[in-house]
Amino acid sequence: MHFLDLDTIEREDLLKILKYGEHFKKHRKNHEKFLENKSFGIIFEKPSTRTRISFDLAIHESGGHLITLNKNEIHLGRESLKDMAKVLSRYLDGIIARVYSHKMLEELAKYSEIPVINALSDIAHPCQTLADLLTIKEIKGFNIKLAYLGDGNNVCNSLILGASLVGIDMYVATPKGYEPNSYHVLKALENIEKYGEGSLTITNSPEEALKEADVIYTDVWVSMGDKKDENELKYFKPFQINNNALKLANDDCIVMHCLPAVRGNEITDDVIDSEKSVIYQQAENRLHAQKGLLKFLY
Repeated sequence: MHFLDLDTIEREDLLKILKYGEHFKKHRKNHEKFLENKSFGIIFEKPSTRTRISFDLAIHESGGHLITLNKNEIHLGRESLKDMAKVLSRYLDGIIARVYSHKMLEELAKYSEIPVINALSDIAHPCQTLADLLTIKEIKGFNIKLAYLGDGNNVCNSLILGASLVGIDMYVATPKGYEPNSYHVLKALENIEKYGEGSLTITNSPEEALKEADVIYTDVWVSMGDKKDENELKYFKPFQINNNALKLANDDCIVMHCLPAVRGNEITDDVIDSEKSVIYQQAENRLHAQKGLLKFLY
């Protein structure tokens, strides 16, 4: 089974992954070595801090072995993905890839005989969503209003799917023309209808999203590989998470950011460093949620 996004799993699958993640967080140093004698390759087209370290530790602490494959160390781009997938399938038990193009992941998965895991693409970031949901579950539970402000990017796309699977009421506020991917919106609405819980509202009003929000989430306005000029960035300024924005939300709201952050753009220092911020708990949970995913897959 591949894990390219959250559009191919059911609610019970996601809840199982989160339950595993909770277990591994509680028993980090003494849990079972369920990946013993298994080896993985992790491909990096894009730089990484949390993804690199969290996957390395998740596999190592679970008894497995990880080989880091930087794009300048392998024949990425000089060899067909079909050949690469088939060769890696003979060596490894799984492929983890952080890439620019989601189509590359799809082609790897098409020819791979072992699971392919999306560690970030231009369309989706499902491993981040697993950590986000684990964090929200720990602090707030899922009977909440989640407000996402900023660019409807890969993080937003996967978060929409994750929220719809667990029954969260999610509001996405973006400037006009920067809404999330229509496929993810439609798939999320299907989930909401299927499970009879949660809701999804897409708006261009940050005030509508922030009103009585329990969780506020933002991400960078310019993702890696993306380009926006100063004329475009001015449209995002009303979507900044600052103290005025917090006044619209519930008093006990929490603030999330997947990091890295551009302080002073999408979020101010006084908010990201405040007691409402759970960004470091969120970052830590990448490790535990990814262990949960690996346990689910293996």
